[in-house]
Amino acid sequence: MKKISWIEISLKQYGGFAYNDLARVSLGRYFDVRLVLTPIQVFRKFRPLKFLEIMWRLARLKGESDVWIRNFYAVLTMPMDRTRGKQVVVRHHADFSGFPLISRPFFWILEKIFEHNAKKLDAIVVVSQYWKTYFEKKGFSNVYLIFNGFHLEDFEISQEEVNEFKKSWKLEGRPIIYLGNCQKPKGVKESWNALKDFHAHLVTSGRRMIQIPAQNLELEYRDYLKLLKASSVVVAMSRFQEGWSRTAHEAMLLKTPVIGSGRGGMRELLEGGQQMVCEDISKLKEMVEYLLANETARKEQGERGYRFASQFSKERFQEDWIRLVHKIL
Repeated sequence: MKKISWIEISLKQYGGFAYNDLARVSLGRYFDVRLVLTPIQVFRKFRPLKFLEIMWRLARLKGESDVWIRNFYAVLTMPMDRTRGKQVVVRHHADFSGFPLISRPFFWILEKIFEHNAKKLDAIVVVSQYWKTYFEKKGFSNVYLIFNGFHLEDFEISQEEVNEFKKSWKLEGRPIIYLGNCQKPKGVKESWNALKDFHAHLVTSGRRMIQIPAQNLELEYRDYLKLLKASSVVVAMSRFQEGWSRTAHEAMLLKTPVIGSGRGGMRELLEGGQQMVCEDISKLKEMVEYLLANETARKEQGERGYRFASQFSKERFQEDWIRLVHKIL
């Protein structure tokens, strides 16, 4: 059985991790897939030293595998490690504008190093046409588009479950507007400012990374899906060029209408599912107001979104990954 080694520096539960985890499970049905984890163990707080420790641990990787699958950081150290086999990177996006301003020049340099090292890769995997075009314009010809995949059965949530969820979190009596993951790059501050006068529950989720008066819920995945299902509208006003937008896609699978910034790969998702693209934050209030006032419009938009989003099954995702591995071997 062919061996695949998948390098990760962290197992934090974010959109990119969910993609990678499903890919490992999918490939594990046909290949010997090994997770190679190089977590921070010493410098957990001071960022410059954290970065140096990550680079040191990645540079010490060695061994033979038919395929090595890497992230951005593992490509930076690829010339220094002692791995043998086909080399693949998964890039969800290449936008560091959500990082602190002082660190952006540093990441610009790292991106140039990545582009130099990436010339020796056997495949660059991206998650949207936006990023496929981006890398092809930089002269790469070995770029492969593998869209996100989802367990469609996870999105079968009853109205009874929704009602119990709303009651348990005291979210009854008013419409729920979900603003996204509680992070500055996700545009939740701007969304809250635009919508704060609505008689509605404004909700974020995940670890609170920015202080806004919205109600923030730290939820297990099933309860997070119940939140999306219970919402009248999901707002995804990301400020950076998204790889795709799993949040928007998950909402569409639950037939909840989405209004999003359309940044990066998110645009093809929203336009494909005939959702609402809001490029100007000053227009957000008007767009949300329209959906809240029109139940028929909400339902029709939700149905359109579901028809498009439901094409992205885990079976399709698995077939695309297996096809890629067979092609490069």
